Amino acid sequence: MLDASTKAQLKGYLERASQAIEIVASLDDSKASGKLQSLLKDITDSSPLVKVTESRGDNQRKPSFSVNRPGENHGPRFAGLPMGHEFTSLVLALLQVGGYPPKVDDAVLQQILRARRRLRV
Repeated sequence: MLDASTKAQLKGYLERASQAIEIVASLDDSKASGKLQSLLKDITDSSPLVKVTESRGDNQRKPSFSVNRPGENHGPRFAGLPMGHEFTSLVLALLQVGGYPPKVDDAVLQQILRARRRLRV
């Protein structure tokens, strides 16, 4: 599904993950589900930390998938094939779920800490 260059970039990004990632795919017998399966295989081939679980009997939109920590089910859900900026969002979701800390400006961190202190009062 992904070209060689994109696969190499994805592999490089996923090397930053430190925790297991579970992708739960809701599939049917459509051509779109087949394309999604191909994409998910490329992702799992990029990191030993990524596993895919397929579901066909659930009530989720098909094809779609969620990105979770193992044993959890509240990660972000993507409907269909993520393309363009959606693919970027997918990579960011994989990194976040995989334990890679997001880049946050120091000023934003300070605002969060001040708000947190106020809530403790």
